[in-house]
Amino acid sequence: MSGGSRVDAPFAGILYKIGATLGFAAMAASIKAAGEGYPVGEVVFFRCLFALPPVLIWAWAAGNLGDAWRTRNPWLHVSRSTIGIAAMAMSFIALADLPLADWTAISFAMPIFATILAAALLNEPVGPWRAAAVAAGFLGVLVIVGPKLSFEHGVPALIMLVSTLCAGMVIVIIRRISVTETGISIAFYFMLSCTIVGAATLPFAWKTPDTQGLLLLIASGVFGGLGQVCNTFAYARAQPSLLGPFDYLGLIWAVTLGVVIFDDWPDWTVWVGAVIVVTSGLVIAWRERHLGLQKQRIQSV
Repeated sequence: MSGGSRVDAPFAGILYKIGATLGFAAMAASIKAAGEGYPVGEVVFFRCLFALPPVLIWAWAAGNLGDAWRTRNPWLHVSRSTIGIAAMAMSFIALADLPLADWTAISFAMPIFATILAAALLNEPVGPWRAAAVAAGFLGVLVIVGPKLSFEHGVPALIMLVSTLCAGMVIVIIRRISVTETGISIAFYFMLSCTIVGAATLPFAWKTPDTQGLLLLIASGVFGGLGQVCNTFAYARAQPSLLGPFDYLGLIWAVTLGVVIFDDWPDWTVWVGAVIVVTSGLVIAWRERHLGLQKQRIQSV
């Protein structure tokens, strides 16, 4: 996306979104595997510093390296970065005390917030099929996470829910800023801002990582950077109400990584919820394809 105007490409947006969910799941697993005790500012610093190379390499490979720092609306970048940093910090705080699957499931409230905010602030239409798919997916999340939210996990769960609200607002800002800014610049300025803010906290809170911890923190940045790039490009190309159900694919990745890395086997509620959320994504994808074919036939007449 090298120009200054947004290009709506729903299926490209869906593919980017799938890549984003996989990248973010690997990022969260890396942070979780690194162990406890790392200050949140330090985690943000590593996550964002090592996310910058994937963004810049991607821009260079696409021949759009100059677009990374080119901007026509810096104040929207400030707004996006401020809210995004808050969302990231709260999500990492919650991740320290929540199981990976629970943390991922709670994050699925984000498409609900994004869809509502986009409809209210951007006047984006939400048809009955999209609304039903998002609602069904959220119902699946409740099936998964409801029985697990004990009093012990109540506070981190609330923190994570507030984080998802901030993330929903970020999505709306990305839709707005992508009218004048490129996807590369949106991702670049966000991760640069997070790196600076995270670095500013290091003199006050720092835990020296061992070799394994250092590698995992670096990996969180690389995976997070790839996820961030894919996420930014996804929402620059498609509406939040369309992409919302595909966030739920992150559940599949979370379950897989939880079993392989942490030997955390999900119970039956996870499988029931997974069927619901994946079905909701397939339904909305089928509906969008059907409407796209109808539109092509009308335009060809």
